[in-house]
Amino acid sequence: MAKPDAPRLIEVDFPLREVSEHSVREKNIRHGHISTLHIWWARRPLAASRATALAALLPDDPRHREELLGLVKSLAPWKAVQGENPALEKARRLILEAHGGRPPRVLDPFAGGGAIPLEALRLGCETYAVDYNPVAVLLNKAVLEYPQKFGRPGSVSFIPLPPGWGKEEGQQAILSTSQEEKSPLVEAVRAWGEWVLEEARKELERFYPKDEDGSIPVGYIWARTLPCQNPACGTEIPLMRQTWLAKKANRRVALKMIPNPEAKRVDFAIVEGGAIDFDPEEGTVSRANVRCPLCGGTINDSTTRRLFREGKAGERMVAVVLHKPGTTGKRYRLATERDLEAFRAAREALETKRQELWAEWGMDPVPDEPLPPKETLGFRVQRYGLTRWGDLFNPRQKLALITFAERVRRAHAEMLREGAEPEFARAVGTYLGLALDRTLMFTTSLTRWKPDAECPVDVFARQALPMTWDYAENTPIVAHSGAFLDQVERMLYCLPLAFSGDQAASIHNGSATSLPFPSAHFDAVLTDPPYYDSVPYADLSDFFYLWLKRTIGDLYPELFATPLTPKSEELVADASKAGGMEAAKKRFEEGLTQAFREIHRVLKDDGIAVIVFAHKTTEAWEAIIQALLNAGLYMTASWPIHTEMQSRLRAQDSAALASSIYMVCRRRTTDEVGLYPEVQREIEERVRERLAQFWDEGIRGADFFMSAIGPAVEAFGKYARVEKLSGEEVTVGELLEYVRKVVGEFALKRILEEGELGGVDLPARFYVLWRFAYNHARVKFDEARKLAQSVGIELSEYWDGRGFVQRQGGLVWVLGPKERGRGFLERERHENMVDVLHKAVLLWEKGDRRGLEKLLSGSPFPQGALRKVAQAVVDVLPDGDKEKQLLQGLLYGWRDTTSGRSPGQGGLFESEQG
Repeated sequence: MAKPDAPRLIEVDFPLREVSEHSVREKNIRHGHISTLHIWWARRPLAASRATALAALLPDDPRHREELLGLVKSLAPWKAVQGENPALEKARRLILEAHGGRPPRVLDPFAGGGAIPLEALRLGCETYAVDYNPVAVLLNKAVLEYPQKFGRPGSVSFIPLPPGWGKEEGQQAILSTSQEEKSPLVEAVRAWGEWVLEEARKELERFYPKDEDGSIPVGYIWARTLPCQNPACGTEIPLMRQTWLAKKANRRVALKMIPNPEAKRVDFAIVEGGAIDFDPEEGTVSRANVRCPLCGGTINDSTTRRLFREGKAGERMVAVVLHKPGTTGKRYRLATERDLEAFRAAREALETKRQELWAEWGMDPVPDEPLPPKETLGFRVQRYGLTRWGDLFNPRQKLALITFAERVRRAHAEMLREGAEPEFARAVGTYLGLALDRTLMFTTSLTRWKPDAECPVDVFARQALPMTWDYAENTPIVAHSGAFLDQVERMLYCLPLAFSGDQAASIHNGSATSLPFPSAHFDAVLTDPPYYDSVPYADLSDFFYLWLKRTIGDLYPELFATPLTPKSEELVADASKAGGMEAAKKRFEEGLTQAFREIHRVLKDDGIAVIVFAHKTTEAWEAIIQALLNAGLYMTASWPIHTEMQSRLRAQDSAALASSIYMVCRRRTTDEVGLYPEVQREIEERVRERLAQFWDEGIRGADFFMSAIGPAVEAFGKYARVEKLSGEEVTVGELLEYVRKVVGEFALKRILEEGELGGVDLPARFYVLWRFAYNHARVKFDEARKLAQSVGIELSEYWDGRGFVQRQGGLVWVLGPKERGRGFLERERHENMVDVLHKAVLLWEKGDRRGLEKLLSGSPFPQGALRKVAQAVVDVLPDGDKEKQLLQGLLYGWRDTTSGRSPGQGGLFESEQG
C-alpha cells in the first residue's frame, strides 16, 4: 500500500467533465438500472460512485497519471458495466496491487439505496454497507447480497417453479430466453412474478370490466370534489389542476368542462385536436384555491383545507383510459354507470377480504398506522384530512393491493412446499415484495396522469407527498406502465446488471453514529450522508415499510419489529420534530459529528474517505463542515460532479443544485494552529486555482458558489484551529462569508470578461451575480443577505417598493424590468445601473427611442459599463428567458457614440422612421 502521505489519484486530479456527463445521462436510463429495482431518495449516480471509488482507491502516479485518468473515464459510461470489460478487470487488478494483493475493505455507513457499495463491490472490494432504515437494509440485500449469492448459474441446486408454469395458455416468460435465463434468481422471480399476477387477476378482473369490443381499462381519471360555497349555487366542483388527457405533438385529447346550471353540476366531454377550443391548462384549482365553473365563485386555500378536514370533499370518476389488444395507443371515454357499479362492487368486496386477511395475519391488511404530524418535512396531505397511511388509496386500490400482498405471501409458502432452499425462497419472496412496492407508487389516490406520455407518474416524482386534486387510478392486473407485470419486468432487467462477482457485501442494520467495527479497520469510507433538511427518508419510507411488513415482514422479523420505521437516531434536520430550526440544526450537527468521529475511528491511518453532500444553503454547509472539523477529518480535495438533470421537477423555479460535492477527506494527525491572514492567502490561492478549473469544466450558477467551499476548507481544515491576530478563533461561518466574497469577485470578472470591475456599481454587481447564481428563483432571506453582503450592499435598501428586490415572508427574489410595478417608467431619478438598464429595456420595448436616448445620455454611468452589465446578464440567463430577449433587443439597437450629439440628433438609437 502507498505511504500514508502519498496522495491518491482523486486528491490530485479527476475527469470532472466526463464523469458529470455520464452521471447526468444515467438519469434517463430505465432498463437495468438499480433505480428500477426500487426507489430510494437522492440515490447517487452509479457513474459518479464508480469513478470516485476507483480514483480514491488508486494512488497517484505522476508518470502514469493520464493513463489512470483515462481508465477512470473509460469506466464512467453505463455500458462499461454491461458484460465483460477489460477496463474493469484492469481496474480491479490495479486496486489489488495498490493494496498489497488483497481486496481493500470499503465501508458505506449511510448505504441508502446501495449505489456506492455496489460500485465498490464491482471494483472487487471487500464491501460493508450500514443503514439505520430497515427499508434501505432490505434494498441493500436485494442489490448487494442476493444477486451475488444466487445470480450465477449453478448457485442453487433446485429452482422451484409454480406447478405448470409456462405451459398454460397465456403464461409466457417476460424476458426472452437469450437474457440470462440460466440465472436461478432471474428464472424464479420471473416465474413466481407471473404466478402472483395470474392468481391475483383471477380474483380481481371482474372489478375492471372490459368494454364490449374487448378494450381493456388500463386506468381511470378521478377528480376530488367540493361543494361550491355560494348558497345560490351549491354545485359539486370537480377539482382538476388541468384537463389534458393526451398532450403529444401528433395527438391532443382533453376533457372539456360543460357547466349545467339546470342540474347544478359540471358535465364533461372528450374533445380532440382542432375541436379543443379552450385552454386545458386552466383547471378549477390552483394551490388549493378553487373556482366554480358555474357561478364563478371561489374558495380560498384555507377554506379548501377546512372543508376536506370536515369531510365535505368527495370524488368523481370522470374518464376511463382504454387499450384494445392488437392495436397501438390509448383511447378515452367518459365513465359510465357500469364503471361505477364495478367500483362499488370492489368497495363491498374490500370489507369481506379485509376481515378475512385481518384474522389470518393478525393485523389490518390495509395500513391503518398514522401519517406523521402535518408539519412534517415533505408532507402536505394531512392538512386535507388524510391522517392514516390507508387514506392514500381508494377502496378498489386497497382491494387490489391486499390481494397482491396475499399472493406474494402465498408464493413464498408455495416455494417452500416445492422444496426450495429457505434462503433462496426468502430472496425470491423479497423481490416479489419489492415489485409490489413499486406497484404501490402508481396505485394511490395521489398518482398523477402524465398527458405527454399518456401514463401515470409515480407518486414520488418529488421527494415528498404533496396533495393531488385529480388522480389516475391504475389497473394493476394488466400489462401497462406502473402495473405489477411492468414492475417485475423492470426488475428482471436490473438483476443481471447487479451481479458484480462471487463475493456478497456484508449488510448491517445499525446507526452510523455507533459502527459495529473495530478501529483502523477500513482502507476507505465512501458515503453519502443525509442532506440536512432535504429529504425526510424515514417518514417517506414508511409508505413502503408498512406494505413490506404485510408481504414479507415475517421473513425479516428483525427488520420489521417496530410499528413504523425507527426515527429517533435519524440524521435529518426536521424543524417540526426538533422544536424549531435552531434545535434541528444542532441535533443534525451533533449526530453527524458523531458519525464522522466513527468514520475517523474505523479508518486506517493511511485511509481515505469520500463524503458526498449537496445543499443550496450555506447554513447546511456550515453544519457539515463544522461536523467534519470537530471529528478530526480534513479535506484534501473536492469535486463538484453534475448529478442532476437540469430539467428535473422544480429546477426552473427554484435555486436547486445540479451538482453534488464529493469531498475527499483524511484523518487530521496534527494540532497545528493557523493564523487567519496567512490562511486567507492560502484559501484565496487554492480557491482561485480550483475555480478556474471548475469554470473551464462548465460549472455555473449556484453550483459554482458551492464548488468553492471544498477548496477553501482544504486550506482551512488542515489546521486544528485557525485564529485571528487577536487570538480569537475563526468560525466556519466567517470562513464561508470570506469564500463567498472571493467567489463573487472571481465570477464577476469571468462573466464581465474583463480583469477589472471599474465602472460597474455595487447594485449591478449584485444583480449580475444573482442572475448567475439563482436566475429568477426565490431564495431564503439569509442566503440572499449573504450574497448581497459579499459585494458590499445592504439588501434592505433595495426592497422598499422602489427597488429591484422583492421580499415576502422568508423568501427573497430579484425583479426583472417587466416586474418593476406602476410608476417605474415615470421616475426621473435613477440611483443605480440596474434601474437605468431596466428603464432602458422598457423604453426600447415601447419603441420610445427619444426617451431612451435621453435616459442614457443623461445617465451618470458610463455607457460602456452599462452595456457590459447588460451583456453579462444576457450571457448568464438561459435561452428563451424573457428578460434575456428584452436585453438582447436593447443591445442589438444600442450604438456606440462618441460624437456628443444631443437627443433628437440621430444619436444612440435611430428612430423607427430612420
